[in-house]
Amino acid sequence: MKPILHSERLVLKVLDESNAADVLEFVLRNKEFLEPWEPKRSEEYYTLDYQADLLAKEYSQFRKRELYKLWMFRKEEPDQVIGSLTLSNIVYGVFQSCHLGYRIDQSAQGRGFMTEAVAAVADYAFYELGLHRIEANIMPRNKASLKVAEKVGFYHEGVALNFLRINGVWEDHIHMVLRNERIE
Repeated sequence: MKPILHSERLVLKVLDESNAADVLEFVLRNKEFLEPWEPKRSEEYYTLDYQADLLAKEYSQFRKRELYKLWMFRKEEPDQVIGSLTLSNIVYGVFQSCHLGYRIDQSAQGRGFMTEAVAAVADYAFYELGLHRIEANIMPRNKASLKVAEKVGFYHEGVALNFLRINGVWEDHIHMVLRNERIE
């Protein structure tokens, strides 16, 4: 069953290939805005077929409990995607950890939506998935993203030099961590 998370102003849900047009609209609308923060994208990425294939792959990973990509909608506008949050590299067993990535629509930034969404997804990761640790790697110049993580309670655990290739350049990242201290 696909999870649907609700917060005060948002609905977060797993999508599949049937939602490719909505996701493509989000991707196209935010192409220039997201470019400095994401991997270099091919032109094919900005097509309906590519987004449908990507959503199908992500849904398959979701069914295997390997990846949880939740798409963000405002309750006031339930048909327009305004962001996504991804729990990836999920490891169970003794590690019980994952990585968190997130992105938001340019028109929705600065209104606390992402902070609200990250808090909801962290609760889901801890209390539904039983994870102990969420790691977010954020470029030092991405002040807005760092602020979101800090507001939710993530702490700075170190810096990874030349960690991820973002928009064609190897970028340093601050390693931010949130731990579930209530899990035994």
